Amino acid sequence: MDDTDRQLIAQLRRNARTSIAALASRLKVSRGTVTNRIKRLEDDGTIVGYTVRVRPEVQQNVIRAWMSIAVEGNQTRVVIASLLGEPNVAALHDTNGRWDLLAELRAENLQELAKVLERIRLVKGISNTETSIHLETYRLG
Repeated sequence: MDDTDRQLIAQLRRNARTSIAALASRLKVSRGTVTNRIKRLEDDGTIVGYTVRVRPEVQQNVIRAWMSIAVEGNQTRVVIASLLGEPNVAALHDTNGRWDLLAELRAENLQELAKVLERIRLVKGISNTETSIHLETYRLG
């Protein structure tokens, strides 16, 4: 997977209904390139399907977790591009303090979450992570 694949996945994650022509324009490649890359990503199992996003409170049985990420040197852009291509990253935030990034993760079960954590920890430029699983939300008033 290269930067074009990651950018393509990021675009599809934003809106999987985006036309091939619009994707090609945004990525500055041909429509044939986009079509071939999508087919390859589907065939090799990187893209396993397309879905509808719903409000988080509607998804009752999804495991949610937050991963704090420390980035090596000036690798932040590379790490962000990689993480935006990760299907289980629901949101990614730039932070200050001890951690450089905060990723909101979603997984169907603990086994899937373990695989997601392993994939993310292998991203070049990530030096350290710490993950917390969401247990319950409390709201005032």
